[in-house]
Amino acid sequence: MSTGSLEAGDAAAAAVAKTVNRVTLANLEARVETVQFFQPEIAPELTICVMKLTNGFVLVGKSAPADPANFNQELGAKFAREDCIRQMWPLEGYLLRELLSAAAEATAGIDAAKAEG
Repeated sequence: MSTGSLEAGDAAAAAVAKTVNRVTLANLEARVETVQFFQPEIAPELTICVMKLTNGFVLVGKSAPADPANFNQELGAKFAREDCIRQMWPLEGYLLRELLSAAAEATAGIDAAKAEG
């Protein structure tokens, strides 16, 4: 499903990136295993997206117009899915930072061992 604004933001970030170490929209999309959409009977203009990631983690996104008369099912699903993707971005950013930190610590340890040796 095309995400539009997310794609534009990802492209803008790629244009100014100085290294390959970044979370991309493609990285996020690759982690999506299953997506389901719901409209509750008590609020049929509300769209809920439940997104299960490949590691089993589950995100819940939502979307609803201020005026129920403006409800559009396709847009509701798009916006609810985007909500899930936006929630995933900082989680993946944290994971990447942890990996980069661990790699830097390992390199520092190797450099220290060489200096002693």
